[in-house]
Amino acid sequence: MSEIGEIDEGFYSRQLYVLGHEAMHRMGAASVLIAGMRGLGVEIAKNVILSGVKSVTVQDAGQAVWTDLSSQFFLKECHIGQNRATCSLQQLSALNPHVQVSAHTGPLNEDLLLKFQVVVLTDSSLDDQKRFGDLCHSHGIKFIVADTKGLCGQLFCDFGEEHEVLDQDGEIPASTMIQSITKENPGVVICADDRSHGFSDGTKVSFSEVQGMTELNSIGPVEIKFIDPYSFNILDTSGFSAYERGGIVTEVKQSCMLNFKPLSEALLDHDLLKMIDFGKMTRHKTLHLAFQALHSFVKKEHRLPHTWSQLDADALIVMVRELNEVAQLEELDEAAVRKLSYTARGDLGPINAFIGGLAAQEVIKASSGKFMPLQQWLNFDALECLPEQEDQLTESSFSAEGTRYDGQIAVFGSAFQQKLANQKYFLVGAGAIGCELLKIFALIGLGAGEEGRITITDMDFIERSNLNRQFLFRSQDIGKPKSEVAAKAAQEINPRMKITAHQNRLDPDSEGVYDYNFFTGLDGVAAALDTVEARVYLDGRCVQHQKPLLEGGTLGSKGHTLVVVPHLTVSYGRDSSSSKHDIPLCTIKNFPHRIEHTLQWARDQFEGLFKQTPENVNLFLREAGFVERTLGLGDAEALEVLGGVWSSLLNVKDGGQRPTSWEDCVTWARCKWETLYNNDIQQLLHCFPPEQVTPSGLPFWSGSKRCPHPLTFDPNNKTHMDYVVAAANLYGQMYGISGTRDSDSIRKTLDKIHVPSFTPKSSVKIHLTDKEMQEDREKESDDSEKARLEELKAKLASPSLKSSAMRMYPIDFEKDDDSNFHMDYIVAASNLRAENYDIPAADRHQSKRIAGRIIPAIATTTAAVAGLMCLELYKLVQGHQKISSYRTAYIHLGVQHFVLCQPSPAPQLVVAGKKYTQWDGFLVEGRCNSQQEMTLGDLLKYIKKKHNLNICSLFYGTAVIYSGQEERLKQSVSDVVRMVTKTDIPPHKKMLDLIPSFEEDEDEDEACEFVLTIRYLL
Repeated sequence: MSEIGEIDEGFYSRQLYVLGHEAMHRMGAASVLIAGMRGLGVEIAKNVILSGVKSVTVQDAGQAVWTDLSSQFFLKECHIGQNRATCSLQQLSALNPHVQVSAHTGPLNEDLLLKFQVVVLTDSSLDDQKRFGDLCHSHGIKFIVADTKGLCGQLFCDFGEEHEVLDQDGEIPASTMIQSITKENPGVVICADDRSHGFSDGTKVSFSEVQGMTELNSIGPVEIKFIDPYSFNILDTSGFSAYERGGIVTEVKQSCMLNFKPLSEALLDHDLLKMIDFGKMTRHKTLHLAFQALHSFVKKEHRLPHTWSQLDADALIVMVRELNEVAQLEELDEAAVRKLSYTARGDLGPINAFIGGLAAQEVIKASSGKFMPLQQWLNFDALECLPEQEDQLTESSFSAEGTRYDGQIAVFGSAFQQKLANQKYFLVGAGAIGCELLKIFALIGLGAGEEGRITITDMDFIERSNLNRQFLFRSQDIGKPKSEVAAKAAQEINPRMKITAHQNRLDPDSEGVYDYNFFTGLDGVAAALDTVEARVYLDGRCVQHQKPLLEGGTLGSKGHTLVVVPHLTVSYGRDSSSSKHDIPLCTIKNFPHRIEHTLQWARDQFEGLFKQTPENVNLFLREAGFVERTLGLGDAEALEVLGGVWSSLLNVKDGGQRPTSWEDCVTWARCKWETLYNNDIQQLLHCFPPEQVTPSGLPFWSGSKRCPHPLTFDPNNKTHMDYVVAAANLYGQMYGISGTRDSDSIRKTLDKIHVPSFTPKSSVKIHLTDKEMQEDREKESDDSEKARLEELKAKLASPSLKSSAMRMYPIDFEKDDDSNFHMDYIVAASNLRAENYDIPAADRHQSKRIAGRIIPAIATTTAAVAGLMCLELYKLVQGHQKISSYRTAYIHLGVQHFVLCQPSPAPQLVVAGKKYTQWDGFLVEGRCNSQQEMTLGDLLKYIKKKHNLNICSLFYGTAVIYSGQEERLKQSVSDVVRMVTKTDIPPHKKMLDLIPSFEEDEDEDEACEFVLTIRYLL
């Protein structure tokens, strides 16, 4: 990977959108040593290998023991007594064919370390950390130490005397358009965009395409001073030419140079400690001393403290106090030191996943120069996972049992292990986070008991781009269902796992499978979903059935986790995502000014030309009522749809658009090019000439309106030909006509094509706003449009048309297949549109991300998020009741920004003087003791008697099933629902959610985050 062009974009697709090509090329030259192949070491190695460095050597001189199996997912029971590095090598090598992986089974020494650019130590003594840290520092080798003990973890980085960070945050440089620039000292830039400029004080920017004040286009990066989200100050512009129009201002990324202390020095510098949990403001400083004391304890006793030994804990506290005589911390958290001592023999998958994800991200930073490294210590604990009532614990229940769970039993005890084993969990999603969760579930034994089970569902199939971060999949699994392969891989880690794999999408259509009985049989749900809509739906089902939910997501190096605890925390909630960032249709259609606009336009073109029209044709051929149903959509839409159907059914020689040969497809593509990139632009400029002014006298083409120019087709222009080749092939595919990529033969066909001339029309109206467009669509159509509709209706009514017409083949957009012409079309169509409007073009990689709506992803963040989710799982299984025990997390591994905080409590609603939360829905048995179903009147009386509340109206979805209608009171509740909704209740539906309005509702006029629900059991 050291040569340009050698990056496997198919494999690294999603990671490339996090790191970029340049950073990955630099990583491709790095050789990394990872010492220690217990759970933490293998987690780091897995993430680093997936990331794509040049080579990874895993070192371990030790043999596998039972406690290793608690978190080392590449070790099996048959490996006990064998070398850990050797046993892990085959599985690690299979993760990434582009990375050389080797094992070293001898001890660490100076000669070995000097062969690498990055060295990571795990499971190491403090003496080794100091000795090898000094060596690496003096030889310019990036040095990382990672350590976990029970529920605590530590991370240290030393990247030497001079480490250059080329891109501090990894964000795409902010860019905005200019409305005006003043001629003064300092000059004020006012932005003309549909969103804030995104710059902060001190940001350096460059200018381009400025007309009038052209001096700005040729000067170097300019430092800005923030005024407000839409304006900022720059340098003295009083001597420049007057600003006229246009211009783009773009952030210029600045590199920085960092200096690190070697571990032996940094150990004493408490200013280098990173605080990450806002519920434990000072504990990280105590933990820093506690880890040092633990090293001293091991050096003295040749062992770790015994599990839950008071004597050893007392000794460790004494050592910490001695260290504090030098450190002089104002406050020591001795309770945390005691718990560290109690649990230090533990080896937990979730902790290793979190610290391992962070450590691997630091390896990426060290080898790529991308992102801001940790400076320099991070201490983490999840001691709140321990039982809230510590008096339940006895030392004997934590002794090793010679099982794969010994490393976990050392922390939580054997009774908790049994409880974990009998859990019934539902995992939704088997993608990146889903794979990481399944790995940890297998390690901790979730659902591995006689009464336990895991149900997983994911409707997707494995693609090559998944392999870079969904680590349970291999190349031989491509094309197979994700859920099935992930389930089998988890059972390879822990053969006792009982997993049922489904391929269902979780939505209302699958409620027959995931019904009331299914949800009531669960202990909890874990969400590994990638859309807000799906999360909101699953959250609603969990609230409905009073089940806890673990939720997590990632976006590149950013991640979040949320735990939803019934009757304690707020739920995920409704979809609060706003449409304010949606691109206005008129911007896409006529006034684009960003590459995002032209790419969205290209996607719309693709969907309309190659998917929607053939789908409409097939519906027409298949369904007798298609025409009448389409006419009900409104005249404007009906004209568009039916016109498209008619022309697609009529052969080219008869005046239609249905091709009968490959030459017809090329002709269509060439003429479509002319329409889109020449004729339509001519028409736009006819309606709004370049010198047009607004009623207020300002130039029409200014600010975010870029004045376009038509293009002239050139068969020797690559982008022009790319469009024709892709469009012709896609057009042929819709009709079952084979095409070619041979540009020479296509050029010969183009020579024979007559492109009709075009004259702009004064009668054409071009909409300036979406509101204008909508109003025109809703207007009554004129006589000519009605006549055209009637003509189309008559033509499409011909019986011979259906019998002679052939069905079409709609094309579903697939961004990851480079041979299908889809991205070829999108890139060419968008860049030609960009050329029309003088918008800088986007390369294929960037176009794929935007048009394919790709979510950037990297294995490090995924591992860290899954680890944090499973720490919350420990708390849920134990039944923690204090909200202060739980954590919501927001992390950004790229800049080492962490916010771990207490989740929000469930909001309250006051009705008749009583407080309710969203968890307090009224559960009503519709048939008590198998008797006849209650009537609507019975339901109202029941709520009055049980809760002293009077229902004045009742809703089922959007339907009003009661609002004073006395005749309905004698009908059964289900009969009223059927009558009002005019639909039957599906047989699988055992619970109806009824929304009441009460006479006593004190908050009726206030905006509430939730409504009370009657959960009516049929």
